[in-house]
Amino acid sequence: MSESHILPPRPRDRLYTAVTLVLAVLLLPVASVRRPGRARELACRWALRMRFPAEDLTGLTDGTLAAFTAARTEALWRHGRLIGLTSGYRDPVVQQRMFDEEVRRAGSPAAARMLVLPPAESPHVRGIALDVRPHEGARWLEEHGARHDLYRMYDNEWWHFEYRPESGGTPPRRRPHPGAGHLIGSGEQT
Repeated sequence: MSESHILPPRPRDRLYTAVTLVLAVLLLPVASVRRPGRARELACRWALRMRFPAEDLTGLTDGTLAAFTAARTEALWRHGRLIGLTSGYRDPVVQQRMFDEEVRRAGSPAAARMLVLPPAESPHVRGIALDVRPHEGARWLEEHGARHDLYRMYDNEWWHFEYRPESGGTPPRRRPHPGAGHLIGSGEQT
C-alpha cells in the first residue's frame, strides 16, 4: 500500500480492536472444549462475528474461505489486528446492478470499469474476492497475505484482495484499477 493511501488508526478502531481481543481471550476456554485443535480459530471467529455482525462469508470458494479464516486468525492472535469483510461473494444479479449504477454515475462503461466490473469478469461473482476493513487490517493483509495466497490487486482499492493460489507465492501484478485489463501470464480478466 502506498503511504498516501494509509490512514492512521482511529481511536475508535483501537478500542474495537482491544475489546475484540479481550472477547477472543475470554472465549478461548469454551472454544478449547468445542474444538480442541482449532480453539484459537473458533474464538477468533466468534469474537469477529460480534465485531462485524453484518459480514457474510457465504458464497466464497472453499479455498478462499480457508485462506481468509487462517489469515484473520493469524492477524488477531499474532499481531492484534482485526480483519473484517465488507463484501465477498456477489450474486451476478447484484454485480450487474452495481455495474449499471456505476455506468450511470460515471457516464460510460469504460469509466465504470475503474471501480466495478460486469458479472462475467468479477472475481466477487467467482467467490475469490474479499473487500476488507479496517485500514489496519488491509495493511496487515497486504504485508502478510501472501502466506495465505491473498493479494491486493488494484492500486485504487486498498480494500480489495483476491485468493490466488496459482501464483505460487509470487504476487500477481497489481493493476491501477479493476478494468485495467488482463493479468500478465494468467490470461484471465478479473
